[in-house]
Amino acid sequence: MNGAESSNTNKKISMPVQLIPVKLRAIIVDDELHGRENLNKIIDDYCPEIEIRGLAESVMQAKELVNEIDPDVVFLDINMPVLDGFDFLDQFDERDFMAVFVSAHEEFGIKAVKAGAVDYLLKPVSIKELRQTVTKLVTLQNKNINDKLIIDAEKLIIPSANGFNVVVIDQIVRLEADGCYTKLIKNDGKHDIISRTLKDFENALTKTKFFRIHKSHIVNLNYVKSYTSKDGGYVIMTDGSKIEISRRKAPDFVQKIKTVINTV
Repeated sequence: MNGAESSNTNKKISMPVQLIPVKLRAIIVDDELHGRENLNKIIDDYCPEIEIRGLAESVMQAKELVNEIDPDVVFLDINMPVLDGFDFLDQFDERDFMAVFVSAHEEFGIKAVKAGAVDYLLKPVSIKELRQTVTKLVTLQNKNINDKLIIDAEKLIIPSANGFNVVVIDQIVRLEADGCYTKLIKNDGKHDIISRTLKDFENALTKTKFFRIHKSHIVNLNYVKSYTSKDGGYVIMTDGSKIEISRRKAPDFVQKIKTVINTV
């Protein structure tokens, strides 16, 4: 009896690791009403791990939903008028969501893989294949949660496939989005390509002396050499790089750099 109780206790201890994800927020993009509603119903009936937060009938409508909802997953049709599913993915310099193509055409499979899709479902959607896809999505989301960047006052710890890398924060001049990767440029002129999105670094770094001045750039304010509002606005870094600054970001940038200067 005691042995059984001990065994049960051990199982309970290990369970939280398997139960990390809550529900994945998702949107469905399909120009056909039947396609949107049918997939929505199947997911609602068979995939409790997924919460559909919006439906879109076009790429532009879908992009608005992504900005509004910040989904974890986008279920995406390919053949749509004006802009197709691949055009939709091209709208983002970096993607903070997982993409699953749902199409009646199987010939786009290789292109979907090259575009970074997590999976490719054929219409009519098989319940079994959909469940397999959802399992894959949950697994990837678990990995993302467990692979969060760790930061202390001086160092940034970046988990990797075989361990982790340690970067001294003061050595980072700037960070640049490179698709689903980030280029980390250091003050010795060298750079690393990290398998993380720029948003991951934004969440970890911008509470310190870093600022995201553009959708594709985060800068270390200590390495800003000059700023001008001319020609749309840009900053010059100490490494000689000229970086565009988003117009809506400029006022906050000026305010934050003044704060950094005053605290030095």
